[in-house]
Amino acid sequence: MTDLLPVGRARGSLVKQVSEELRAEIASGRFSVGDKLPSQSHLTERFAVSRTVVREAVASLQADGIVESHQGAGVFVTARTAPPAFAFQSIDPARISSILETLELRAAVEIEAAGLAALRRSPQQEEEIFRTHNVVAAQIARGERSNEADFAFHRAIAAATNNPRFTEFLDLLGQAAIPRFAIQTNGAEAVRASYLDRILDEHRQIAQAVANADEAAAREAMRKHLKGSQQRYRALIQANTP
Repeated sequence: MTDLLPVGRARGSLVKQVSEELRAEIASGRFSVGDKLPSQSHLTERFAVSRTVVREAVASLQADGIVESHQGAGVFVTARTAPPAFAFQSIDPARISSILETLELRAAVEIEAAGLAALRRSPQQEEEIFRTHNVVAAQIARGERSNEADFAFHRAIAAATNNPRFTEFLDLLGQAAIPRFAIQTNGAEAVRASYLDRILDEHRQIAQAVANADEAAAREAMRKHLKGSQQRYRALIQANTP
């Protein structure tokens, strides 16, 4: 059998069509993990395409770790969906230099996010920003680690932009975006308490600026927060250098 459309970009579209339909069927459970896919000849007849298209479509699934080929036995499902792409895996929260790199990147994104949040936030999103801020405050008051709640606060700001790419960016970073452990485990208790109080005050200023729909103030408050964090970690480098 020959492709129904000319070889080239048209064949590429057929490969994509076949691979996407197979992906959807695997994700839906029609083919479970461990199941054998239908033979090439069966798929060729089903989709009315050439064996070349089927082979390339299956190769695409195999490249994503969804199926694997067993010589002489066939192609078997190994996962319902492709594993996530692990970005930012070189971030090391134990290295202050890595923390500084992350903070610089966050500043480039989150200052803009704060300004957009001030312009676009809904009442529900505003409420979530203050709720997460209050959770951070309560955990700090109880002497608990608040990294997760701190991340939720920054994610609430990102969500209030109503541009999902901002939250996707933070989700890629994960809680490595909130590298408070190095501060919390270094220095005297008074230094730690002062640092956490400053964080809370900076968060409060960001939240209030967003609630006031003050774009400039929101940007400045986030800039002050993230740039201040950079300065604090640079101070740690100096303090720890012989």
